Amino acid sequence: MSWQPVRDAYSTMSEQYIALFGGDWEAHEDDTALVRDHLAGLDGPVLDLGCGPGHWTAYLQALGADVTGVDLVPEFIGHARANFPASRFRLGSMTELDVPDHAVAGILSWYSTIHLPPAELDRVLAEFRRMLAPAGRLVIGFFDSDDGVTAFDHKVITAYRWPVSEFSARLAGAGLTELQRTRQQFPERPDRMYAAIAARAA
Repeated sequence: MSWQPVRDAYSTMSEQYIALFGGDWEAHEDDTALVRDHLAGLDGPVLDLGCGPGHWTAYLQALGADVTGVDLVPEFIGHARANFPASRFRLGSMTELDVPDHAVAGILSWYSTIHLPPAELDRVLAEFRRMLAPAGRLVIGFFDSDDGVTAFDHKVITAYRWPVSEFSARLAGAGLTELQRTRQQFPERPDRMYAAIAARAA
């Protein structure tokens, strides 16, 4: 998959997207607990892949994690560096990182795989597994579905919904064992369901 269309689409809407995470924005308490419980306190580096404006990277850094945020959108990285100077950020694609095998203790992929066509997901999950140390942790968020894997018109660019059971099976196929899952439906978006899974490298 070429990431150019995704990068261009988010660059075009970067100001609106950044504004969503400004002011009094707070993550859902279940999301915060999942990220904290599985990625804070790890013995080794953590990657926030598809870090966007950098809020999750900064959150983990504040908890003492050795975390680096990575995103392919220059506007996001510029904003993150300016607003979270204590955290580390780098411009790049989550599938083209020069990271040795089994070199990271944890990965956060918070809705950063949602634009992947289903045929591409397994390759990306395998790359996550390659980077993770034995027993390393992955926390991954995605759009939930009750009726199979389906594409929909995300406001930025086409995205995909996944049944949680199917996504978990894809993780298992990549060598990742599910530890915990969450599912939510926010009152302000009754048309969408959200899910996240914490997994361990098998």
